[in-house]
Order: sequence, then C-alpha cells, then structure tokens
Amino acid sequence: MSTEVSELVRQWDDQQAAYIADREKRFDVILDVLELQYAHAPFTVVDLACGPGSLSVRILEKFGQASVVGIDYDPMLLEVARQSSTRFGDRMQLVDADLLSTDWPTSVTAPVQAIVSTTALHWLQPQQLVEVYRQCRELLSPDGVLLNGDHFRFDGRSPVIGRWAKAHDEQTQRSAFAAGAPAWDSWWDELRATPGIGALTDERERRFAGRDATAPTAVDFQMAALAQAGFRESGTVWQLFDDYVVYGVR
Repeated sequence: MSTEVSELVRQWDDQQAAYIADREKRFDVILDVLELQYAHAPFTVVDLACGPGSLSVRILEKFGQASVVGIDYDPMLLEVARQSSTRFGDRMQLVDADLLSTDWPTSVTAPVQAIVSTTALHWLQPQQLVEVYRQCRELLSPDGVLLNGDHFRFDGRSPVIGRWAKAHDEQTQRSAFAAGAPAWDSWWDELRATPGIGALTDERERRFAGRDATAPTAVDFQMAALAQAGFRESGTVWQLFDDYVVYGVR
C-alpha cells in the first residue's frame, strides 16, 4: 500500500469517527460476535457495501482463519480497498456489484458463515432493504449471522432521547473537527485528486446519479425487516443513543 493510500485510509477513519461516536466500539462488538460464534474455526464473511475496507481489514487482522468477500458498487472506494488490502492475499476478495441488482449474490461462491455491514444500508429504500436481507439469509449457512451497524434514527415516538442523540452527534463532530478530522466533502476532494483513483470519478457519478439517501427509519423497522426476510432470531447487540448493531440468525 502506498503512503498516499495509507494516509487516505487513516483520514477516512478519522472522518467517519467524526460522524459515528465510538465507531471503534461498534467494530469491536461485531468482532466479538464473530469470535463468540466461530471461535477458531475457519469462516467466510461477506462485507456488504464494504467501502474502503475498514471493517474487512479489522476482521482479517483479528482472525487469521477468516476470509472476507467485500462487495461494493463504488469504483473509487473499491480501488482504495484493493490497494489497502493486498497484504492479505486471497483471504480478501473484492467484488464490484450493485446491491439493487437481483444477481449480486451470484458473485459469492464460497459457503458464507457471516454477513456484515456498517454505515451503508441506510441508502436502501425500505422495500430494497427487506429484499437484501432476504438474499443475505439465503446466502448464509445454517446458524449463520448477519450484523448491521448503522444509525437508526428516533422518530416522533421518542422525542427526548432523539434530542439527546442529536446533541451527542453534534458534540462528537465538534470535538473531531477541532482535533483535525477532515469533513466528508474535503475527504472526497482529496480522493478525487489522487492519481489512479481520481480517474474513476466520472464512472462513480454515472453509477450513483439519481440515487439519494432514504428517509431514516427507527430500529424497530430493522427488526421487522429481518423477520420479514425470514431470520429466525433478531435483535440488538449494541446501542449508543441512535447508533446500533442489529443481528439476525438464519
């Protein structure tokens, strides 16, 4: 990995931590569940919308017996992930696929023990999320687990904790930016200026034209979506205000 890409990854982590309070704890919870479920046995994890590979790399670093299939539709982030994960050899496979396409699961050929995602699936429309969860369940081995870490915003039913969560997010961002973390837009400006990656800007814009983030949903929608998708057990592993890790068991 080049020094330039290494710095991009470091700044990505700093930038994301500005918007996600205790981001490393969220990762740690996901890693803890994988360890509890699979102990020292070899296992394969699919990282949905893996981005530059932040969670994938943490899984590979912690579990020498694990393999990861990282799936994303963003060509720029996939290129960062490719350059930053070469040291793992064939334990890391990267797939260029669109979760809105019905055939994305065909890109995964190995038996899958776990599927993970962080700060990504909120881009899906509710009906799209249910379908992706259903496809995930079909991919998983018996007793396989899905873990999704993301913000699930409070709605009008929870005004007090909703206010706390908003204030906590603002406080986290102020502290992170004061300490030098880059904002979202400035990080992307840096990526577009990076040789070999910036050339993919037009393709990225073409792919995501007309796709906007959906309206936020509360955590109970996640539970309903997992149940509708057929998971036999689901719930919350971890919560910090409106930041959660939810799980489903096949």
